[in-house]
Amino acid sequence: MPSILRSLFVALALAAPLANPALAEDAAATAAPAKAQVLSFTDEAALDELAAKGTTVVFFYAAWCPNCRATVTELNARWDEVRPGLTLVIADYDKEQALKAKYGITYQDTFVLLDNKGDGVKVWNSGGVNGLNANTQSQG
Repeated sequence: MPSILRSLFVALALAAPLANPALAEDAAATAAPAKAQVLSFTDEAALDELAAKGTTVVFFYAAWCPNCRATVTELNARWDEVRPGLTLVIADYDKEQALKAKYGITYQDTFVLLDNKGDGVKVWNSGGVNGLNANTQSQG
């Protein structure tokens, strides 16, 4: 994994730790919305499952892309400003050919907002935290 992605995952994991499942149900009614989280793309079934649970965005990242690196730097610096409950899934632009084809992605540093069935409903390039928040405000 490129060091920039490793930095993103480490920083975001510290900023948005996953909830303890045993406590989640008890606290759900009174707790504030879950913090945004970032995950690495594993497969389409897992992505569809995430989308069914809440606001999910796929970010097509390429390690060689200066725009992608700038986006990751901003996300690291401003992650606490990302809307609560959002899940950002990082997909490797160079490796995930089938996923790119599914969403019609032809450019790295692209974000795809998914509906609850895992279908892409909005696509945009760049934008960082402001783009994430603006393009997902009507979801979830």
